[in-house]
Amino acid sequence: MVIYGVTLLAFSFLLGLILGEFFGYLLGIDANLGGVGFAMLILIFLSNYLKVNLNFGEVSEKGITFWSAIYIPIVVAMAAKQNVIAAIDGGMIAIIGGSLAVFISFLMIPLISKIGK
Repeated sequence: MVIYGVTLLAFSFLLGLILGEFFGYLLGIDANLGGVGFAMLILIFLSNYLKVNLNFGEVSEKGITFWSAIYIPIVVAMAAKQNVIAAIDGGMIAIIGGSLAVFISFLMIPLISKIGK
């Protein structure tokens, strides 16, 4: 059932946020320190553990696989949005720096493709 995937996702997310807050507290930072990253790792390890050690039905396994696969792109998109907002708030230097990094990356494509051959 898909509900197992949602349950696993929710458990991983909550445990990751708790760990992020805890590590932030340990370091004296008033912020969540990597909670979403911890949640992603927990989700990957738990979904693999459940597939290997428990005999779920095919539908349940598909639900876990679906939510495991969909979580990571969502988190990456959220992080990218935050980076863009921070760059715009940071002023012109942040926008120029980001644009320059992208431009240099585009220039490196022909060099990297020649190395690959």
